[in-house]
Amino acid sequence: MPETPQMTLPPTPADRAAAVGPSKTVATWLSFALGSWGAHRLYLYGWQDKLAWLHPWPTLLGLYGVHRMDVLGQDDRLAWVLIPLLGLMLAQSMLTGIVYGLMSDERWADRFTPGQAPRKTGWGPILGVIACLMVGGASLMATIAFSAQRYFESQVEAAQELSQ
Repeated sequence: MPETPQMTLPPTPADRAAAVGPSKTVATWLSFALGSWGAHRLYLYGWQDKLAWLHPWPTLLGLYGVHRMDVLGQDDRLAWVLIPLLGLMLAQSMLTGIVYGLMSDERWADRFTPGQAPRKTGWGPILGVIACLMVGGASLMATIAFSAQRYFESQVEAAQELSQ
């Protein structure tokens, strides 16, 4: 009796993505869009990554500092400490996006898809790097300017109190 051939369904996009591994383009853009929340690490390393779960806390503290300054005004000293946390988390996630986007395809394949041939990524990661450079640079400059301004204002206030 002849054997009947079995029909196989073509792989779905999800099957192909799971077989290929994480995309450099997706990791770069996740780092840009949700990096301060740790989404890029969850994408690359999974739900068990402890560093991914540490990302939201400084981000939330920084957002709380922004809220405190909005409600209590610029003289709230706790907000002075908390707001730079948000800026630093944004800057570090943008730097991570730059590192991911500029990593060579061969190194990406060795690190995140071992045993598979590197795939060409095209312009997606490069555009992500450009976005990360713009937002990360602005975030870091704003954080440094805010911190320096608050520090020097506190020094002037202390000097004025001593002179009175």
